[in-house]
Amino acid sequence: MNMSSLSIVDIFCGGGGFSCGFKRGGFKILVAIDNDPACAKTYKSNFPEATVVVEDIRNINGNDIIHLAKQKPLIVIGSPPCEPFTGANPNRMKDPIDRLYKDHMGQLTIEYIRIVGELKPKIFIMENVPAIIEGDLKEALIGEFKSIGYPNIYFNFLKAEDFGTPSHRLRVFISNIPLRPTALKERITVKEALRDLPPPQFSNIPNHEFVPLSDKKARKIAKIKHGKAMYFYQGYSRRLPNYIRLNPDDIAPTVLGSSRFIHPFEDRLLTVREQARLMGYSDHHIFYGGRDQQFNQVGESVPPPLSFAIAEFIKNIIVY
Repeated sequence: MNMSSLSIVDIFCGGGGFSCGFKRGGFKILVAIDNDPACAKTYKSNFPEATVVVEDIRNINGNDIIHLAKQKPLIVIGSPPCEPFTGANPNRMKDPIDRLYKDHMGQLTIEYIRIVGELKPKIFIMENVPAIIEGDLKEALIGEFKSIGYPNIYFNFLKAEDFGTPSHRLRVFISNIPLRPTALKERITVKEALRDLPPPQFSNIPNHEFVPLSDKKARKIAKIKHGKAMYFYQGYSRRLPNYIRLNPDDIAPTVLGSSRFIHPFEDRLLTVREQARLMGYSDHHIFYGGRDQQFNQVGESVPPPLSFAIAEFIKNIIVY
């Protein structure tokens, strides 16, 4: 198989983190779909070659995608919303199966599977939080994929920090092939990730603007030590930290859409660009929408270094 046939469709594309690594690896992005206009603007600006569709996936079928792409894709990737499954959601449904079949957003995972069944790609990869296989969910997902013609399903648990991302992130990549990307020996620390960024007031780097703070918050931030949090919020079963002052000599904690981090050396919050650095984004990747939308796009994405490692693994088994 030659390189020109390495084609991708990205469902629930967000700001494009999952696609980033595949594009860097030489894959061609044909079509990307998301129902959020800010995500679509971000995606289109960074992947001008792709057809970007702003639409609810429920209103799209495989023939629509093939018509837009002018071909069947080799690979379908995508990250259905994790909110129905994650323990960070205090309102998730008690029964794991209900999270997939009764939760309105959880049903979008079934829509992803439907699209895969209609497109019949050689490879599909669906990313989500590990909690998507809690209880009976794993067997339910295996059954759903089997019903569309994929009898062998693999649950690949990958840590982003093992592949050059300066933050911790354990996610499951559900696919019809085993994924064994090559891990790096060294980890990138917060200090290394941020070191060549000028202070926001002396910078014209996109998405690198101060995050406004009230005087009260600014006074609180000044007292927070490395690795400590200013706030805690209640998740499904435990309290979770936010406004953590980053330890410069370690990787960052998991970056979420709701995450705000305190700079390791300055008494301020990280900018969107600094947070994107913690996810391994290049400074050329521009985020659009309001500031909170930009933070969401960063925190809800697959880190580009991890997606690149996956892309390289797939390319090697397909091309060679």
